[in-house]
Amino acid sequence: MSSQDQARVSVRIMEKEYVVSCPYEERSALLDAAEYLNGRMREIRDSGKVVGIDRIAVMVALNMAHELLQLRNRDAKLESEAGGKVRALRERVETALERAQQLEL
Repeated sequence: MSSQDQARVSVRIMEKEYVVSCPYEERSALLDAAEYLNGRMREIRDSGKVVGIDRIAVMVALNMAHELLQLRNRDAKLESEAGGKVRALRERVETALERAQQLEL
């Protein structure tokens, strides 16, 4: 992908403007992400517990990383459970087919 295939998008986070390049088709997602990040940073700032933009950014990053890891673990658990259910269903189907074959004999 060449730089000509990139969009330059201006986002505003904590009253600062940032210009970011991204693929044209991802512009909307980038704007949504910037808006989400800005909201999370404002929440931390407004809580009054953390002072300084760099510390606020780190706290938000840690919170988001924690949430991401929780979602990954949940997805892995769900995937494992679904795999177990599929195996159990396959075994039931195979057993039913074997019984049906035995009845035909």
